[in-house]
Amino acid sequence: MSVLEVEGLAFSYQGESIYQNGEMRLFENEHAVLVGPNGAGKSTLLKLLDRSLKPDKGTVKWLPSISVGYLDQYAKIKPELSVKAYLYDVFLPLFEKEDEMNRIYHDLIGKPEHEQVRMLHWASDLQEQLIDSDFYRIKSSVGNIIHGLGLQMDVLDQTIETLSGGMRAKIILGKLLLSDADVLLLDEPTNFLDVKHIEWLSKFLNAYEKAFLVVSHHEGFLSEIARTVFALEHGVIARYKGDFSFYLSERELRQEQHEKSYKAQQRFIKKNEDFIRKNIVRDKTVKRAQSRRKMLAKLERIKPPKTDTIYKFRFPFSSGTGRDVLMTDALEIGYSYSLLEPLSMTVMKQEKVAITGENGVGKSTFVKTILELIPKIDGSFKWIDTAKIAYYAQDESYADHVTAFNLVHEMYPDFTKKDVMDLLGHHGINYEMALRKMNSLSGGEQTKVRLALLYHQKGNVLILDEPTNHLDQAAKDALKDALIDYEGTLILVSHEIDFYQDICDYEISLYEPEDEKSG
Repeated sequence: MSVLEVEGLAFSYQGESIYQNGEMRLFENEHAVLVGPNGAGKSTLLKLLDRSLKPDKGTVKWLPSISVGYLDQYAKIKPELSVKAYLYDVFLPLFEKEDEMNRIYHDLIGKPEHEQVRMLHWASDLQEQLIDSDFYRIKSSVGNIIHGLGLQMDVLDQTIETLSGGMRAKIILGKLLLSDADVLLLDEPTNFLDVKHIEWLSKFLNAYEKAFLVVSHHEGFLSEIARTVFALEHGVIARYKGDFSFYLSERELRQEQHEKSYKAQQRFIKKNEDFIRKNIVRDKTVKRAQSRRKMLAKLERIKPPKTDTIYKFRFPFSSGTGRDVLMTDALEIGYSYSLLEPLSMTVMKQEKVAITGENGVGKSTFVKTILELIPKIDGSFKWIDTAKIAYYAQDESYADHVTAFNLVHEMYPDFTKKDVMDLLGHHGINYEMALRKMNSLSGGEQTKVRLALLYHQKGNVLILDEPTNHLDQAAKDALKDALIDYEGTLILVSHEIDFYQDICDYEISLYEPEDEKSG
């Protein structure tokens, strides 16, 4: 039985069509993934399914009474809210039942016997509902998910505003997993997860007894969880009933067939257009020519095969530095307390260094500290006087009116419109995307716009904080090549060993202090 039916789906941004006539069905308990390159419309489709966007045409029909959980990593949460309150909100109806049950037991005192019997039946019924809902295993469930996502139980006592970007994303994902929804819509759930936590999430989803639809560019993760693959191809939603390996092989066959069909149709069209051109002015053949013209007008045209986007990432180098580029001496970082043991290290000229460690350990905090975006707690650090730093932050926020074009033009006011569009085009952002608001772009598209801002920012030290989040594989490969070619000093924060191991000379792994670990 299908829990979701999408028919005749059409949607466009500023006149550019994302879907023409999208059709898809998701079945009860189906484990499915949604794939396609950046900009194909994966995140947009999830928003349409979640009804946070409305289609131009067509229908999105969910089976009545179906509960749908949607992962929005950019969700607005009250910063002063505690993590415990945020997570336990999932179980608020159950806590309310428990409160009602306790109130009934309290109100028994002094009631007539027949009234007590009625109230005890009522309380007993509520307790059965709580037991059926596994209410008394809530703490166990919360602990399993918190540890599975690489957090510690003391995170429950923190407020949302104290969390790193990665920790915040994990808490949002954790709440959704706790919701036990009939259908999970997950957009890039692995972005802030380390390898072992991706493995945990794979096992969790494989054991999930209900349906899900997951968007991810992590092919290893997709291979573990996919039983059905939906692919955005040529503006339509293609269904592959099989695992990710089946999809890859079948897609290649379909692409070959599509290319053959397209070329055959183009030959057919050219042949008939030649006939029309030669015969439309002859009295004897004009009717035949007109007939063929009408036939071509009604012909449903096959879209040309899509060529892979060619990315031109580049990080310009200005001038050299001395030997010791960055030195730290017993540097302590954090906010109200030190996150790490004191750091003493030296990054030397033209070295490429990966900063690694579990999410929330303090990687972004370290970067923000050495850039003087936040104060250090103790110790010291020093940059060489000749350092010229270009920086890519993990997270950015934008005013509602800001477009990709605005962002680049503000950074480079002397650029002509053509210069801006060429720069964005090199980074996989087409004309339509460039004029859209940044907040409406997918995570991958936003990442590419922000990488474009570094294209002309000459420096000799490049600091990138998780630049691969949201990027498709082709973009990751192009970014890797650009970083290998970079001539300056590189400090790269990344959780993707397959990405940084071919780029960096060595890694610096950050760990919590020993007393924090044991606690």
